[in-house]
Amino acid sequence: MERVGYYNGEIAPVEELKVPVLDRAYYFGDGVYDATSVANGMPFALEEHLDRFYNSCRLLEIPFTMSREELTEELMKVVKEFDGAHGLLYWQASRGTAYRGHKFPEGNVKPNLMIMLNPINPAPMSKKVKLVTMEDTRYFHCNIKTLNLIPNVMAAQKAESMGCDETVFHRGDRVTECAHSNVSIIKDGVLRTAPCDNLILPGITRKHMIELAHELDIPVEEKPFTVEELFDADEVIVSRSGALCHAAESIDGKPVGGRAPEILEKLYAAYEEKFRKGTGQKQG
Repeated sequence: MERVGYYNGEIAPVEELKVPVLDRAYYFGDGVYDATSVANGMPFALEEHLDRFYNSCRLLEIPFTMSREELTEELMKVVKEFDGAHGLLYWQASRGTAYRGHKFPEGNVKPNLMIMLNPINPAPMSKKVKLVTMEDTRYFHCNIKTLNLIPNVMAAQKAESMGCDETVFHRGDRVTECAHSNVSIIKDGVLRTAPCDNLILPGITRKHMIELAHELDIPVEEKPFTVEELFDADEVIVSRSGALCHAAESIDGKPVGGRAPEILEKLYAAYEEKFRKGTGQKQG
């Protein structure tokens, strides 16, 4: 199948699946999700994405009792049905199916599991992106990967309407993250990225970039940086699971970056090698 869908054990083309109207994901967005790239029939960094998924379930008190081994088995069932070369594997767990009520449903209500695998054609990491800034008016649980993404949707649409690729959020003067990416900067040879507090999602690609920087002897600082520092950075990098890393060429129409290409090239080469090994692909 080109686009594979799954709902509570049923696998079918994603367009054919039906979800109960009483699934709490439908009327409350009461659920969590995660996603990772698939290449060569292998999900990339799956264990780390499962760590984050189960932590999100814990933080939202969703009683997702399927074990990691069982969930991995269900995910791989979907992967095996996929005909594409490169895809995005997405899965979510809602609190379950129940009549609408704000408090958690009582009785034997089990979480619903939905999985999708759609083809993607990621741009090479050498592609430069255009960014636009926007005040971060989201709530204070950004570290939980919930289904409640309306502010992110609005921000992504703002970027699209302005001919840009992504929106950078800031709370006052502090840069937090992007609509669907993390954002980091390079300044004076140091990779700087926001700390993993409740204002950003702990991105897996961000985590990998930090690990690779350490391996390459590139200093790393995990502390907040300002909008002014964003514009003044030697390089601005957005990172996410579906596209890995891309440097910015402009923010709000103003040119940025381009002053530390050698560091970018080292990080790109290291990440491409990590992705290649992580998806079982041969050299060249």
